[in-house]
Amino acid sequence: MPFIAAVAKIDLPNRVPQQDVKEQARNLFSKDFPQVDRLIQAFDNTGITTRNFAKPISYYAEDTSFKDRNDEYIRLSLQHSVQAAGDAIAKAGISKDDITDILFVSTTGLATPSIDALIINEMHLNPHVNRTPVWGLGCAGGVAGIAKANIAAKANPNAVVLLVAVELCSLTLIKSDYSKSNFIGSSLFSDGVVAGIIKGDNHARPDTQLNIIANSSKLYYDSLDVMGWQFQEDGFKVVFSKDIPTFIHTNISADIEDFLDKQGLALRDIKNFIFHPGGTKVLDAYVDALKVEGDFLSNTRRVMTDNGNMSSVTVLYVLERFISQGFTEGYGLMLAMGPGFSSEMVLLDMKN
Repeated sequence: MPFIAAVAKIDLPNRVPQQDVKEQARNLFSKDFPQVDRLIQAFDNTGITTRNFAKPISYYAEDTSFKDRNDEYIRLSLQHSVQAAGDAIAKAGISKDDITDILFVSTTGLATPSIDALIINEMHLNPHVNRTPVWGLGCAGGVAGIAKANIAAKANPNAVVLLVAVELCSLTLIKSDYSKSNFIGSSLFSDGVVAGIIKGDNHARPDTQLNIIANSSKLYYDSLDVMGWQFQEDGFKVVFSKDIPTFIHTNISADIEDFLDKQGLALRDIKNFIFHPGGTKVLDAYVDALKVEGDFLSNTRRVMTDNGNMSSVTVLYVLERFISQGFTEGYGLMLAMGPGFSSEMVLLDMKN
């Protein structure tokens, strides 16, 4: 079975206290958004202490066009992707020439040629690398990226897959969007970049093993308006429903049970919960729905507290924390939900 050989995250250069973001949001929204005083406490209810940003906080108060922000998305995505990829390659103890496949995951900017092509060009990777740009999966993209890397490595046991996920959510902020969704989004979302190496069966396994057992994707019918973008002349307008926690509470327990049952397992067999946080209410929905004893989402909460919601990247930061801080030997469940509305799950066999 394929395995995760390395994960490397980027700590972006602009880590901003949540209270500073709160004050800037109040200043930006107060004139044209009468609900500011009533909703400003949302910043205090997120559980976030600091936010990971690609640009200084002052940049987001400037008047910028969609083109300006998207140009920065391309420039910064490439810069930080190359760094993260280099770190992951070093951690895995391989050469860049060993890479057979590259998957690039993002939902917060546009580029053609896609960023994976730019990475290959910048790093001078093998020009015959198989490219798979994955766009539009939002918060579910990180888990989906692991699943798609697993499929590639199953098809080719000699595969060395480079997975890169980039989300620069801050660059999607539309200053002139005075909707409640945009305001709440401004209290949660931030930026992150991560890279991983997934290898096929023909490669020697390290002492610490993260073996990929199975994966599952599910799209829920008639839920297209739960999360996503509306594309406008001035950029990406966020769609962010208040019903997300209720949706999770209603569906997730049965979905996990069904997925694990197909592997001959039950929820009690899972020792490591590698979940995308979403937000405080989403985390509470997981806790209420799953009834797992103890603080089983402690790593997820810590990543959210330190970085904010980095969309697809967040769950891979959580995975990196399990690797760097230590995990319980046994099964691990990766889970994230995103636009569609959809869920992505990956089952890991984790060995120290």
